Amino acid sequence: MVCVEELWTNNYIELVGTLGGKPEYSHKSRKDRFYIFPLEVERLSGTIDRVNVVASENMLNNIEISDGDKIYVKGEVRSFNNKSGKGSKLVITVLVREMGFTDEPDKNTVLLTGTLCKSPTYRRTPMGREICDLMLAVNRRYERSDYLPCIAWGQTAVEASGWTVGTVVKLEGRLQSRNYIKVENGVGVEKTAYEVSIINAEKVQK
Repeated sequence: MVCVEELWTNNYIELVGTLGGKPEYSHKSRKDRFYIFPLEVERLSGTIDRVNVVASENMLNNIEISDGDKIYVKGEVRSFNNKSGKGSKLVITVLVREMGFTDEPDKNTVLLTGTLCKSPTYRRTPMGREICDLMLAVNRRYERSDYLPCIAWGQTAVEASGWTVGTVVKLEGRLQSRNYIKVENGVGVEKTAYEVSIINAEKVQK
């Protein structure tokens, strides 16, 4: 087990899955170098969520991981706007605070407390399922916030559709990946979206 600091209670994620690729250099922050790698986490349905995980070079130097290893990670869900291409793309990753080897079953648990920063969008799918899209601003330790797309289902979606911007929400869910086709210059291009699929959610009384 490698642990760098205590976990942040407003934003907590715990994953157990299989390493889906070799860590590759991502970026440098202050004096630390960070690497990114995919972690494949299987749902009960058999669907695989492929989550991008970011860990410091120092952490990776203390645990030798390779493709196919079963590991757990604990940390925070992070977001940033990637403006390197056309427009701006919200990138969702998991910043590792603790990691190690494990033989436990796959796990994907997210706990968030944050503030609605956009009006909820309620809709029904072609199959009749009720869905509500939420954008949650979750404070970090040091002033900045992460903006995390969340999706509610069924009765939770109905309740969430009545919430307003500024509502403080506490939720439990999982971080899921979803492939979709986006038409660019007349050509369909496969993209991957990341969102927190809500299991339970409630308003926090101020």
